Amino acid sequence: MKRIIIGVSGASGALFAQKVLEILCGEKNVESHLIISKAARLTIALELDIDVNELSLLADRSYAEENIAAGPASGSFCTDGMIIAPCSVHTLSAIAHGQASNLLIRAADVTLKERRPLVLMVRETPLHAGHIKAMLAATQMGAIIAPPVPALYAKPGSIEDMAGQTAARALEPLGISSTIIKRWK
Repeated sequence: MKRIIIGVSGASGALFAQKVLEILCGEKNVESHLIISKAARLTIALELDIDVNELSLLADRSYAEENIAAGPASGSFCTDGMIIAPCSVHTLSAIAHGQASNLLIRAADVTLKERRPLVLMVRETPLHAGHIKAMLAATQMGAIIAPPVPALYAKPGSIEDMAGQTAARALEPLGISSTIIKRWK
């Protein structure tokens, strides 16, 4: 069974988190562990037509951001990787500089130190040099930067379709291959 950590930070794009969780719910051999930041709770309330608790129900296990003693804070908590969807520049910068001040960032730090895949769906535009340097630093540490860029060749019929395709593609580095992906032909 695969064990995947899903982090949700406060950047706009809560729909990507929802789609990631929905895809993982459809996977029989995946155990999902969810960490939602305080800022993400606000964004979820503004962007989605569901309550944060409903989003949490899509995961097998949820943790409070303040619970630095939770399993994902330790390298002995074996996982197959982590995705942060969406990933704010604040979270990216904290990861890039090893500032593990909460469970979300600590779990990402542990994922990197244990050489497990960490996918960051960085959600910011335009970018200044500081953002790009943080992306480079995170990449040099082993993270995979996967901005939520739509695959327009898939001809999405809705924002939901576009977000689903984007989320599914972002899960591929974690060994999750979803049938909802429309491949380039």
